[in-house]
Amino acid sequence: MRNPLNQTIAGIQPSGIRKFFDIVSEMEDAISLGVGEPDFDTPWHIREEGIYSLEKGRTFYSSNSGLLELRREIVAYVQRNHGVSYDAKSEAMVTVGGSEAIDLAMRVMLDPGDEVLIPQPSYVSYLPCAVMAGGVPVSIELSAEDDFRLTPEKLLQKISPRTKLLVLPFPNNPTGAIMEYEDLERIVPIIKEHDLFVLSDEIYSELSYKGKASSVIEFPGMRERTVYINGFSKAYAMTGWRLGYACAPREILSAMLKLHQFAIMCAPTTSQYAAVEALKHGEIDVARMRESYNERRLYVVNRLRGMGMECFEPFGAFYVFPSIREFGMTSGEFAERLLREEKVAVVPGTAFGDCGEGFLRISYAYSLRDLKKALSRIEKFVGRLKGQS
Repeated sequence: MRNPLNQTIAGIQPSGIRKFFDIVSEMEDAISLGVGEPDFDTPWHIREEGIYSLEKGRTFYSSNSGLLELRREIVAYVQRNHGVSYDAKSEAMVTVGGSEAIDLAMRVMLDPGDEVLIPQPSYVSYLPCAVMAGGVPVSIELSAEDDFRLTPEKLLQKISPRTKLLVLPFPNNPTGAIMEYEDLERIVPIIKEHDLFVLSDEIYSELSYKGKASSVIEFPGMRERTVYINGFSKAYAMTGWRLGYACAPREILSAMLKLHQFAIMCAPTTSQYAAVEALKHGEIDVARMRESYNERRLYVVNRLRGMGMECFEPFGAFYVFPSIREFGMTSGEFAERLLREEKVAVVPGTAFGDCGEGFLRISYAYSLRDLKKALSRIEKFVGRLKGQS
């Protein structure tokens, strides 16, 4: 029989995150710090709006680009936070999570052979989405010495005549790194000079612990060459509602919408009504959750440093990215032994790119009770390793 599979898809490796999640689900008394999912319930008033939409029989298809009411709230949110205007009818669309928006943007912008610059460590979907779109992913290895920020020097080293798209994944998963206004200001002239386009994934923008997150679209001339992506999963604890969005120049957005029409039709209508409520009245909820995450962030960083582990201080998202290089084992080996010996699941840094070797991703999107218990187990494990050295 002929091979039924597309060779490009067959060659893509599955996510390194899911492996440990699947093991934990079958292990008694295990604690997972591996999944990037808020431990909060979706705020009640948002859930209630979703329930109300069902009670009223609002179970129809929305327009392909999403409810106009929601798109108006989305562009109002972007205007409030970044001072940048988009047309709700032609420059904003609602997607099935931010991940769909990433996939759509790459597929409509890339021709075969176009290079995509991906700062790493970073979210697991960028590289395979670039490959599936026919692009050539080019990794930019970020380092703890630069606070895992993208520097002008590292950007310039990887630009070639075939470079078309730069991914800006900040605040960053898995490192928790941010790009402040001054950091973006240094790379914007390079982007313009080399006529690059930008995919700015800002799904963690509300989880920034150094004040309001800056966006590349705030700079003159950057709105015209950027696909701005955000969503509701992280900030509003709405992971299962599967809702994201993109704002982009009309030419790019209309092409994304065309693909969305044929592949998806529209995002879930119930989720869209809930999202309208989130954007209208959810700021207090976001602030409350952010405050709690910040408390956990400081606790986890201090506990890890107290064990003698080298740990960069993250100022965004809900992850820490400690180094385990001193222990003389790979990230995968460390994570597997920790899970087997102490029943704590973390994610090897290599799940987010080869340059993640020597690091672990630990999520603090869990209760302080679970974090304290898990970190005590990690401390025991690290103590044994140090005693052996």
